[in-house]
Amino acid sequence: MITRRKFISASSAIIAAAAYSPSLFSLSSEKKLKKFGFISGIIEKELEGDWKAVLKQAASFGYTEIETGNYLGRSAEEYLSFLKEIGLRPVAGYINFTDSESQVLNSIDLTKKLEMKIAVTYWPWFTGGPFSEDDCKKSTDRLNYLGKLCNENGLEFCWHNHDKEFIPMESGLPFDFLMNNTDPDLVKCELDIYWVTKGGADPLLLLRKYKGRYIILHIKDMAPGNTKDFECPGNGIIDFSSIFREADSQGIKHFMVERDNVPDGIACLKSAAEYLKKLTY
Repeated sequence: MITRRKFISASSAIIAAAAYSPSLFSLSSEKKLKKFGFISGIIEKELEGDWKAVLKQAASFGYTEIETGNYLGRSAEEYLSFLKEIGLRPVAGYINFTDSESQVLNSIDLTKKLEMKIAVTYWPWFTGGPFSEDDCKKSTDRLNYLGKLCNENGLEFCWHNHDKEFIPMESGLPFDFLMNNTDPDLVKCELDIYWVTKGGADPLLLLRKYKGRYIILHIKDMAPGNTKDFECPGNGIIDFSSIFREADSQGIKHFMVERDNVPDGIACLKSAAEYLKKLTY
């Protein structure tokens, strides 16, 4: 018969054992990314050849999403059909920041033909930077306008950052100005982790500061050393575990592998996929 004294004694022993061996009950809350994708530009050179074979190989690494600005092959319908066949879902298209309204509407139409729900502008500026407050005012007006157009056509809209948004101007940082002066219901952000880090900011703090404003993260690493060069995810110094943990708590769903000036896009996609499949947070 198990008495109350024996039960308490046994429970105390188990708790004490767990303190020395946390894995005793497998109570780990570690998670892994459920899915991840890539931006097609990372294999731009490779796609100039047998694009179907290249995309099929990328999908075989474990990618399930793709961010792409255009279609390959004879039509958007053919391209979309092939992507579905190999298990890649297109999620985000492209809008040129300075295009005319008719050009923007054409880009929106293509995005919808590929069944994508998000449109991205990659350079939300009329100049090359560094930026002034006047530059920021012009950009926020334009971003709100593009966000309204996308919303009216059933799309979410976001802008992509680089490092120059973190160069101080007369009234703070351009990044903060854009986030604080655009409509949060119409304008989201595709946060590029590398460029935030290169700009001297902390991606984790930035995620927390503007919670609810991010719908895609660009997963790009930084090489060690003073050059702060681009690197494939998993081969650099950025702590992605803490970033993914915060992103998960916010319900961010899209994680796109990217690397600029990549010498071998397929090799980068392969190593990044291996890293992301193992990474816990």
